[in-house]
Amino acid sequence: MPLVQIKGIEGYLSLEQKQELIQRVTDAVVAVEGEGVRPVTWVIVEDVPSGAWGVAGQPVTTEAFRGLAAQAGNK
Repeated sequence: MPLVQIKGIEGYLSLEQKQELIQRVTDAVVAVEGEGVRPVTWVIVEDVPSGAWGVAGQPVTTEAFRGLAAQAGNK
């Protein structure tokens, strides 16, 4: 039973984006392991509270992450 865990900063992805992520990650697992694993492939999208995620020793907030993503052209 494949289990994929994805963690991200709360408030960044909408419910619809999380559902699309679940679908696409499941499709990726199935592409490698075969269609037979689809019914038993688990994908968990877990929100980490803003400020409880750190990069390079510094806490990252949802607002800061949105700024980084905007600079990269992702949102």
